[in-house]
Amino acid sequence: MNILVSGAGIAGLACALELGTRGHDVTVVEYARELRLTGTPIDIRGDAVEAVDQMGLLARIRGQRIRMSELTQFVDSRGEPVARIPMAEISDSSDDIELLRADLIGILADALPDTAAIRFGDSVETLAAAGDGVAVGFVSGRTGLYDLVIGADGQHSAVRRLIFGPGENYLRHLGVYFALADLSGEAGGEGINSIYNVPGRMAGVFRYQGKAVANFQFRSEPIDYDHHDPDAPKKILFDAFAGYRSWRIPELLDAARADPAFYFTSASQIHLPSWHRGRVVLVGDAGYSPAYLSGRGTSLALTGAHFLAEELERCGDHAAAFVQYEARQRPYVTFAQGRAASGRDRMLPPTWAAIAARNKALRASATGAR
Repeated sequence: MNILVSGAGIAGLACALELGTRGHDVTVVEYARELRLTGTPIDIRGDAVEAVDQMGLLARIRGQRIRMSELTQFVDSRGEPVARIPMAEISDSSDDIELLRADLIGILADALPDTAAIRFGDSVETLAAAGDGVAVGFVSGRTGLYDLVIGADGQHSAVRRLIFGPGENYLRHLGVYFALADLSGEAGGEGINSIYNVPGRMAGVFRYQGKAVANFQFRSEPIDYDHHDPDAPKKILFDAFAGYRSWRIPELLDAARADPAFYFTSASQIHLPSWHRGRVVLVGDAGYSPAYLSGRGTSLALTGAHFLAEELERCGDHAAAFVQYEARQRPYVTFAQGRAASGRDRMLPPTWAAIAARNKALRASATGAR
């Protein structure tokens, strides 16, 4: 089949690899001019490890393993450690793998067969049923007819909007915002990563492979702001931490103020009763974003791509394959989305008392106390 994949992130590249190696002609269209390699480390958990093993990539992925989460601790206002990240609670198995997003993107892209090609600087603008295919219009003015279209274009998916309508119908805000800023002055340093909490807020310093970033999270109801104004999200962050000057908060806010590549987003999930319509199907965050609080978005992208490709090969008929893909993937999505609340409560206790209780419970767990 001639298949279009919208989005060259982890989900899109995994779809292209899985489908291309099974003999389909795959075109990946990506609005950016190059692959996006930035972002904090990601995790491959549970059955997603088996998925990348069947792709033939497990050895290369294990070779890029890092230990950022294992080397992370909660600290008090003096920077003294009070508890460690509970790896046993957040992991699905002892085989879970943490690595840089850039490394996984590179591994997937390098493994693409000749039957899969990426076209940068373009994106889907229109979709219409056309006999036994989908007629696609692109922002560039190009047009094309495809047997199937896969929306793997992230939480703000254009394909999903065209097929399922506006985002407010299926987007659920989890009451948390997240920000990253470069700490170039600490680049190259290694060692323990630190997280400091004040009620409903978190500031942290994370180091991995010679890079250092300031990480912020805070609880909030949805905030309406101009997404095209680069200063608007910074103001939101500064307002959220106004009045807090303990630990390194002022210094980290200064880093956010100075960083032209400052990153800001909400923790939101996508909930849809179905991930396909006609010959169009969604994979990864486009269909079922669990939010970063779950730690399982990458794993869902990988299992989703794997299950979809397997079912298309097994069923032959795309309609039956889409149904089977959803049946196999839905339990993983339900589990991952359900874990987001516990991640929020662990990282962002709402009161000083809740922070103390979290720390006490983590210390007791670490020592085996009951």
